[in-house]
Amino acid sequence: MNRKVYKTLEYHKILSMLEARASSDKGKERCHRLQPLTNLRDIQFAQRQTADALGRILAGGSFSFGGISDPGPLGKRLAVGASANSRELLAIASLLTLAGRAAAYGSKKRESLPDDSLTSRFAALDPLPGLAKEINRCILSEDSFADDASPGLRQVRRAMASVNEQVRFQLNRMLSSSAKDYLQDGVITMRDGRYCLPVRAEYKNYVPGMVHDSSSSGATLFIEPMSVVNLNNELRELEGKEEEEIARILRLLSDQVLENIEAIQIDFDRLAELDFIFAKGQLAADMSASQPDFNEEGIISLKAARHPLLDKDTVVPIDISLGQNYNLLVVTGPNTGGKTVSLKTCGLLTLMGQAGLHIPARDHSQLAVFDNVYADIGDEQSIEQSLSTFSAHTRNIVRIIDRATSGDLVLLDEVGAGTDPDEGAALARSIIEHFLQRDIAVLATTHYAVLKTYAYTQPGVQNASVEFD
Repeated sequence: MNRKVYKTLEYHKILSMLEARASSDKGKERCHRLQPLTNLRDIQFAQRQTADALGRILAGGSFSFGGISDPGPLGKRLAVGASANSRELLAIASLLTLAGRAAAYGSKKRESLPDDSLTSRFAALDPLPGLAKEINRCILSEDSFADDASPGLRQVRRAMASVNEQVRFQLNRMLSSSAKDYLQDGVITMRDGRYCLPVRAEYKNYVPGMVHDSSSSGATLFIEPMSVVNLNNELRELEGKEEEEIARILRLLSDQVLENIEAIQIDFDRLAELDFIFAKGQLAADMSASQPDFNEEGIISLKAARHPLLDKDTVVPIDISLGQNYNLLVVTGPNTGGKTVSLKTCGLLTLMGQAGLHIPARDHSQLAVFDNVYADIGDEQSIEQSLSTFSAHTRNIVRIIDRATSGDLVLLDEVGAGTDPDEGAALARSIIEHFLQRDIAVLATTHYAVLKTYAYTQPGVQNASVEFD
């Protein structure tokens, strides 16, 4: 498909609207890369997916596929012996939980309905509830593990709680004894992971122990009393055992993830695909769009079509027909009547339809499958290349003439304008005759009376008009 026309017809703005309706990064990426198709069966299948997503949204409400991340990089690390961290494992659990919710959404209230194009995609989701449950049982948050994550961790933490209690007992006893007179504050503090007391500097010899820190003024020393040194040492050893046990838990969970990484990757790919498809369905719902009927006979029949970038409540719907009794449509009418918008509407809806998107038009509007869409619309003047408006348009039309073949759609806005009226009209007529002889579908706007007369007298050409209210 000719990509230059995407900018001319503002197709990228449609992709931005679509991307905004996806929830996941991967789904948004697929929306951003969406291109029009040129195979009829592929287009019809993409349209059916959009229609099925729209039907599910209208029947059961929308569904968010956000919060999933690609497990691929983690899988590669696990395959070479690395362990996942708690954040990565929680991401896996979140992905699997979402897969379970999506599977339930996909089958909800559909027992009595026939399968649609999305049934197999929902059915392919494997939530692995046992793995997700085990990860969530062991890991409470990125920085917190459950005591019952393993018998070893439970035992170590019980021992740590006992030692902590003994340390606090010893220090509280000092706080309530005569030693309290030597303290800056009657509180227990932590320095370098060890319990200390804030001792006034002038009384440091009255509290035997290890000095770990001092205040900025030097008036306070943070001393670990000798009575708790051994207990603090024991506590540090237990903390090391706790870290070892957590590492062992992470290793066990990582091994389980590695065993199921293929199914997890499939879940991710399916969820991202469904996110993309449901974004198409949501865009159709928001646009009040419908599924067009496609053909390979070059027939366009748009009924009450609206330009998707204009306010749907104020834009004037238009009807456009092409390809049955005539292959070239000449659109005339006053300035601000909507001639250019009509061209852009037809071109943009063609791109959208071939990309599998519903179009803002009445049900059973028809679109043809075109191999390429070419457009010469707008002011093509280039100061950098020293081209006048007429020269720029002429060069663009020459490029279209060189490339366009039967099976393409050409949009020409004010063809031949920008030069002497008689010469411009003659040039415009020769251009559209060239396309007519090559059986290329053309929509052209004009002010030239000679082209209007030509359209009345030439078989295969038809006049159309717009009005300004």
